[in-house]
Amino acid sequence: MNAQAELSDAAVASGNDSAEPRSSRADPNLDMVMDIPITLSLELGHTRMSVRELLQLGQGSVVKLDRPGGDPLDILVNGCLVARGEVVVINDRFGVRITEIASPEERIRRLR
Repeated sequence: MNAQAELSDAAVASGNDSAEPRSSRADPNLDMVMDIPITLSLELGHTRMSVRELLQLGQGSVVKLDRPGGDPLDILVNGCLVARGEVVVINDRFGVRITEIASPEERIRRLR
């Protein structure tokens, strides 16, 4: 599936009738940055382990994370926290529903 189709699917899932992002309609000065690629990632949690422990992992191994089940996922853009959300499944594909936008103070605190 190409990026345009994914964007259209996201627009349908969010209830928007247009695949064009709201921000580009709101501020034409943003047009020059709209095609800059970013990396969006979701973070379930962290753990620390030794190389020995890592090499002992195999199919079926369970890695315990520092975050309890049911906690929201961190949504990162280029490694920086921007929001939190929960996993959803739409048409047999995973997605994320944004439940909270990170405050500027929290984003700055995570940079340190």
